[in-house]
Formats: sequence, structure tokens, C-alpha cells
Amino acid sequence: MNKSVSIIIPTYKERDNIKALVERIAGVLSGRDYEIVFIDDNSRDGTEELVANLAKKYPTRIIVRTTERGLASAVVHGIENTQGDTVVVMDADLQHPPEIIPDLLEKVSNSADIAIASRYVEGGSCGEWGIVRKIVSAGAIKLAHLLLPTTRAVKDPMSGFFSFKRQVIKKARLKPSGYKILLEVLLEGEFANVAEVPFKFSLRYDGESKLNARQQIEYLRHLSSLMWRKGEILRFIKFCLVGLSGVGINEGLLWLFTEKVGLIYLASAAIAIETSIISNFILNNYFTFRQRNEPGVKAFFSRLLKFNVVSLAGLGINLGILALFTEVFGIYYLLANLVGIAVAFLWNYLVNTWWTWR
Repeated sequence: MNKSVSIIIPTYKERDNIKALVERIAGVLSGRDYEIVFIDDNSRDGTEELVANLAKKYPTRIIVRTTERGLASAVVHGIENTQGDTVVVMDADLQHPPEIIPDLLEKVSNSADIAIASRYVEGGSCGEWGIVRKIVSAGAIKLAHLLLPTTRAVKDPMSGFFSFKRQVIKKARLKPSGYKILLEVLLEGEFANVAEVPFKFSLRYDGESKLNARQQIEYLRHLSSLMWRKGEILRFIKFCLVGLSGVGINEGLLWLFTEKVGLIYLASAAIAIETSIISNFILNNYFTFRQRNEPGVKAFFSRLLKFNVVSLAGLGINLGILALFTEVFGIYYLLANLVGIAVAFLWNYLVNTWWTWR
């Protein structure tokens, strides 16, 4: 069955939600050429029989997987077993209101390659979530934005409700884990424009949420996998190597200007620190972050200024932690200094990734 729109819905023990979901989709897509494809992880709760019965009236079908599990991999399985020019991905629990689907399709039919139902654009909402879930969601998004810079153009890269043109993933090698398939599409797909459509996250119609601690661990594993594939882990290693070279330059110049030139050690330290900062900047600019360089002399010196600000703030963090841990907590000063160096280093990497080389 080759339809112009393929709606892929992963399921696991969602039988009580399916009839209402299909009816609502049919109501908003009346007159359109579409199919609803359920990818079921062997629920054995009557889902297969119910979909077969609904297929007598609606363009629905079900694929039951018996050897695989997981929401994201179910979506990939659905993509591989459908041919619609446009793909819609959504959950089965009616927390993703079907009434948003026409808005997503309109965006995709116009200028967007990917249209995302977003909780975090104007008009969107997380609904009646508790404070803990809101914090976890916002934290997960910030983590993705920090570690995977290409996601920063999207306010809700964690959404599970979205649509895209099939050509976006034509050459993509989708290898997701866990449940955040949109991240995989954004990082591995080929596209020019992304649009976000506001929606309010609805209450679950029936059944229990499957979000748990294991899913959060899977999310972190997925992030690390994407970082390896997109070169962000290698970038971090390069930043570490550049930082080590800066330590060598700093120590060498401190010794040279103090022992051979005869400057007071504090003056030598100031020269050594600034020289190592400039050296680190040049190496990072042309080695670590080469692909992100905006051309032009003005842009170069703007990055240099930002790098200086971040590095000096990092130095302040290092000294602050050294003093706090040594004087207040009584920790041995060399150990306290190592903690300060580690925290300052993470500060330097994350802020420079976020600000200096966007």
C-alpha cells in the first residue's frame, strides 16, 4: 500500500488507546491519501486483532516485532516498511493530539523538510507535567544543545511528534537507542529547513507511562553514540590535547621569564598565562573547531576576545575552587587544585563550544 503520507506509531500494550486515536486521525485527515502503520513490540494484549478489525474501515495496518524492543528502533522499522513521501511519527497514548497533524503536513508541504510539534515555542506547553518532569525535560534539551551543536536551531529536539519528507533520511544510517528518534533524524538526515509547530502535551488517555530511569540511561547512551558519530568526542579529545600544550607553554614561559629574564614570578605568570591562552586559541581555531570558523579578520579577533574572557573566567573558577576546598574544607591543596583544573576545563570547553565557536 503506497500512500502519500505514512503515519508511524510504535505501540506496546496500548490497545485501549488505539481506536480513539485512529478515529481522531481519520477525522482530521479526511480526503487525504494516508496510512496508519502500527509497529507493535509483541504486546499480546489484543492490539493486533483490534488493528485488523479497524482496517476494515480505516487505512491501518500493523507490523508485530517479536525479536526487537524499543520506541526508536520501532520507528526505524516503520520507516523501512512504508513508502509514503511524507512520514509522521507520533505516540499511541493520545498525548500527541492528532489534530496537530494537518499543521505539520502543511509545513512540510510548503518550505520545511522537517516539521516538529514543539512544547517549547510560543503557544506550546508541557501541559500538566509536574516540576520534576519539567526539569528533567529541560535538562535533557540543554544537554543535547551543549553536546550536539547542530540541534541548537531546534527548541524541542526531544519531541516524539514530528513529520518529515522521506528524502531527508534517504541516505541516513539511523542507529538509535532508547526513545529519542528525532535526534537521530536531525543529526543523520539531510535537510535545509526545520519548522516548529506549537502544541500542548495532553494527558495520557489510558494505560501507564513507560518513561523510567532506564529510558534516561538509554538517552545518555544515545547522546554518546551521536557524539562519536558526529565527531564531538574527537573534538573534545583535541581540546584536551590543546589544553595540555598550553600547560607546557605556561610552565616553560614562567620558568624562562623568571629564571633567565629576571622578572618577578607574578609578572612572569601574567605573561605566561596570556601567551598560553593565545596559543590555545590559535590551535583550537585551526585544529579543534576548524569547521566552525566564520571567515574574516573581525570574526577572528571576536573569537579571540571571547576565548580570552572564557579562559580568564576559568582561571578564576580554578583559583576559587582551590581556595574554597583548601581553606574551608581542609582538602590537600594539590588535590583541591586538580578539582579546580577539572571544573575550569569543563567550563572552558562547554562555554567555548556554546559561545566562541557556535
